[in-house]
Amino acid sequence: MRTNRKGFTLIELLIVVVIIGILAAIAIPKFAVTKKKAYITAMKSDLKNMVSLAEAYFSDNNTYVGHTAPTGSSGVTLSMTAQTATGWAAQAVHANAAGATCVIGVGTSTPAGLGEGEPGGASCR
Repeated sequence: MRTNRKGFTLIELLIVVVIIGILAAIAIPKFAVTKKKAYITAMKSDLKNMVSLAEAYFSDNNTYVGHTAPTGSSGVTLSMTAQTATGWAAQAVHANAAGATCVIGVGTSTPAGLGEGEPGGASCR
């Protein structure tokens, strides 16, 4: 007399594991690209906030000289790269976005190819 066994065979389980592995191999690289885009978005946001702070400083002092870069969000380092009485430029770097640097400028120190107060740069995409 034969008994009726219920369950999955080894082959069926191996096929499911292979399919999950293929899906993971497709999804993981896309996830890495999405994370880098999030880091760049954080850098751009911090630079835009820096514009507001610099304009408030200029309103009070009638110069940009003396304005310091604020603390960026988690992992973002902001630094002033140029500063005159009539303009300034800054850059943002994220600790986890290897090679990505965003720049911004206002007034006479606006980086070439960017609009005033517009974050950008070659590696800021």
